[in-house]
Amino acid sequence: MNNFLTPAEIIEVISKGFGKNRTTMPIVKMIILGICAGVFIGFGSYGFTIATANAGAGFEGTLGRFMGAAVFPVGLMFVVMFGAELFTSNNLLTISCGKKDIGWGEMLRNWGIVWVANFIGSVALAWLLSQSGLYGEAMVTKAMAIAEAKVAIPLFEIIIRATLCNIFVVLAVWMQAGAKDVAGKILAIWFPIMLFVLSGYEHSVANMFFIPMGYFVGADITWGQIIINNIIPVTIGNMIGGAVLVPAVAYYSYCKCGPKA
Repeated sequence: MNNFLTPAEIIEVISKGFGKNRTTMPIVKMIILGICAGVFIGFGSYGFTIATANAGAGFEGTLGRFMGAAVFPVGLMFVVMFGAELFTSNNLLTISCGKKDIGWGEMLRNWGIVWVANFIGSVALAWLLSQSGLYGEAMVTKAMAIAEAKVAIPLFEIIIRATLCNIFVVLAVWMQAGAKDVAGKILAIWFPIMLFVLSGYEHSVANMFFIPMGYFVGADITWGQIIINNIIPVTIGNMIGGAVLVPAVAYYSYCKCGPKA
């Protein structure tokens, strides 16, 4: 028995199931599930901070970064298994538009609502954790360092990192859509998400947690820097990778040129 769909079958699942279901749900449900996704990605981001807070330099630092990257994918696993609405994975809706299963207006409506809901969920979780007493000295130092570093990345570099990031995210969503069992979906998510975090790429929704978290515990940054220096350019880069590059190649390969195994 084949436990994995072919690429041509996956694109049909994404276009008709993934795309149609997300654009036709009631707005209130979309908002609630978007807030949930922001919280879930925040959980993964919090786990990353725990794993890396006390890591030193050299091999110890690399090992700590790997441990953080190994924990982070739990956030996307929650999103997929719970059916939450995540902006970066919903970038794949351009496939549904290309196949005319949904309209461009429906897609943009979903993106806008989900992006705002993700922001609300991520920032709310960051604030709650900042008040929880769980952030000791090492955690506070790490959170501030992450936030301050992220708002200082040059524009061209941050666009590249964000573009590469969402290539990995949508490919993780693509691969899990092809898996027919839970174990297969978990493995399909874990490897690419672990690698994007380990590589240092930029994810807009994760940053909606990381940077406000640093701000809440004392980082020397402003909300203007959070939004303008990072969240907006990272969102744009994520869209290039996840809404343009991967969908364009998939659409050309498995729709324009006919289905292939």
